Amino acid sequence: MSDLFTHQRERVLSRIAPLADRLRPRTLEEFVGQEAILGPGRLLRRAIRADRVGNLILHGPPGVGKTTLARIIAGTTRAHFSSLNAVLAGVKDLRSEVEAAQRRLGEHGLRSLLFIDEVHRFNSAQQDALLPWVENGTVTLIGATTENPFFEVNKALVSRSRLFRLQPLETEDLRQLLERALADGERGYGTRSVVLSSEAAAHLLDVAGGDARSLLNALELAVETTEPDGNGAIRIDLAIAEESIQQRAVLYDKQGDAHFDTISAFIKSLRGSDADAALFWLARMVEAGENPRFIFRRMLIAAGEDVGLADPQAIVVVEACAAAFERVGLPEGLYPLAQAALYLAGAEKSNSVLGFFDALKSVRTAAKQTVPSPLRDASRDGQAFGDGVGYRYPHAYAEHWVAQTYLPAVLQGQVFWQPGGLGWEGALKGRLQQRRAAQLAATAETMAETGTMALEPLSSSPDDPQLERWLQRQAAAEGERLDLLRQRFWQGARWQRHDRVLVLEARSLLWALDPLEATPEGGLVITVAHPSEKERLQAHLQLLDALRQPQLCVVPPEHPEALAAQLGATERFEWVAARQPFQGLGATGLRRWAETLTALASDNAQLRLLFSVPLIGPAESLLAVLGAPGRPGAEPTDTHQRLEACLPLERQWLQDASASAQAVMLGQLEALGWQVAEEGWQEPLQLALTPALVERWFGAEASYRRVLGQAFGVSEIAALQECFEANRNASLPQRLDHGLLIARWPGEAAIKKAPTKRG
Repeated sequence: MSDLFTHQRERVLSRIAPLADRLRPRTLEEFVGQEAILGPGRLLRRAIRADRVGNLILHGPPGVGKTTLARIIAGTTRAHFSSLNAVLAGVKDLRSEVEAAQRRLGEHGLRSLLFIDEVHRFNSAQQDALLPWVENGTVTLIGATTENPFFEVNKALVSRSRLFRLQPLETEDLRQLLERALADGERGYGTRSVVLSSEAAAHLLDVAGGDARSLLNALELAVETTEPDGNGAIRIDLAIAEESIQQRAVLYDKQGDAHFDTISAFIKSLRGSDADAALFWLARMVEAGENPRFIFRRMLIAAGEDVGLADPQAIVVVEACAAAFERVGLPEGLYPLAQAALYLAGAEKSNSVLGFFDALKSVRTAAKQTVPSPLRDASRDGQAFGDGVGYRYPHAYAEHWVAQTYLPAVLQGQVFWQPGGLGWEGALKGRLQQRRAAQLAATAETMAETGTMALEPLSSSPDDPQLERWLQRQAAAEGERLDLLRQRFWQGARWQRHDRVLVLEARSLLWALDPLEATPEGGLVITVAHPSEKERLQAHLQLLDALRQPQLCVVPPEHPEALAAQLGATERFEWVAARQPFQGLGATGLRRWAETLTALASDNAQLRLLFSVPLIGPAESLLAVLGAPGRPGAEPTDTHQRLEACLPLERQWLQDASASAQAVMLGQLEALGWQVAEEGWQEPLQLALTPALVERWFGAEASYRRVLGQAFGVSEIAALQECFEANRNASLPQRLDHGLLIARWPGEAAIKKAPTKRG
């Protein structure tokens, strides 16, 4: 019977619940926004689908999806899910949940997820009571908070949890929710005729400020309080929308007494530098019995508003005169009163401090005002989220100044203070303009390098010493030379923790180590050419946690479409990398790869392709080791003759190789709209003549063997191979020519907006 009543109660609540609650997404597919941490292929999405969610703390402003995400996890997990609200729950409730979790674990082997909303509201004792059970795995914690967990949550809990910072929703995300509310017949207003004007919709989206709950509450208020017209339609225009959702007023004391005619005349006389008129209106106010303290307050305002930084001493003089008046009183206090008025009337004038009100207007209207990551306080969460990283200490530079920006990203280049040309600020004006230009140049340089403003980290993870040791072993296994080449390859890469990375044609894990470490909440996809290579790499990856293991895809180089077929339709990558890719492919194959990678690239994605070409062929390198044939005047040996006969073929082969894949790929990428830069350098090295190296040159499928086959028969090639085998373990000189393509994909929208080149 209780189940019947419970079911009936839930049905009633579903009908009377607020619109924002009724429309709360139930699945990941319905969830809107937070693509950076929850988009296709991201770690958090994979963890939810795999039911491998560990301790999480979700923090961000109201209405961005923290509680909704927790409910989605509840709907997908096989563990028992329970929730508490920290505002209402106490230590007794926590103990009850822990005891129930212990019973489930002991009797049924069932895990328990505990969701705590507003977790920052728990006091220190309550958080300490929870810690041991989170630590030993009795419960898995999912916390939600609007506050910075590094300030408001137990440090031990934070260190054992993966943190995700949710951002205010974008306008397009809110628009999607608005359209869903109007169209959904079960949970929204799809069964009612609601007509929302474009102006009303724009106002709701703008004022909601990234808060989905605020948007839906305003829509609900507008619909439920508007009477249908004669046709039964509920029409929401701009006026109704403005009544339904209003910007919070920012109070500012305008000193209403300043509107009295006499004080207005006095202030305008000071502003106009008319000392005689100022004294007249001052005398009239004193004679009429005006309180001198009120007059001093008005002069202090004028010192800031009308004199300002043309004479920074003005406000000091007025304040000193006011203090003198308080000490001596009337009638002698009229002397400092008059002195203050005369100083203001005679001072140079500037109203540049009114730039503050331009800044205040931007505060009220700017869509995003997040403090840039380098300017944040790094004392608590700097290591986890990178707050404070990148800040340059001005006192460490010449003239105690360095060109870096301090405004939010959306306000870069905005000018609020325009100094006048007189007095103190006039002397400062030229230097200020130079520094503003240097700041803009620094911002433009960052944009040119990354294609966008620097993004802030949105998540953090507990330290993983096992992963660190694994990465070090993998790097050491490849040798010092290749490790240095790896560092050169990734030099200057600016990773985001949630980036998705694609590594092509990997023959080892070396080129994937950096992104594997730097993108723990993103994801890594590695392609290999053959199933045997996949098995070999999987063996190396077994020590990693399943969620951290890269996805391995078998993609033959001649079939790029096989890659897209193995990935999700919406999967996109911020980074694509490869060393020695696309070997043996012609122009058509390279074009198909360029098109495939473009389709898989997210906006501002980076592509790094390293092409390494030997400048010395096998025969020439062995000749360098063998040296001159015997004593002077002696005939060359058979070995020398065979090797020298190879030189024209292999030199042409190397020349063709150096001008093929890299140059063609560069042209294909530029034709598609990529912004491409090239780096090149040479590397001398010594090659040990091992059986594996001989097989690489003379094996049945070896490209070098095919080159020799253009002029030599099978027996001649076999004899040449014997020459190399006879000098096994020799150290062959080599010189590699490295070419690195670094490209950025600006995105389809940017390509379409770019001006068309006309001949």
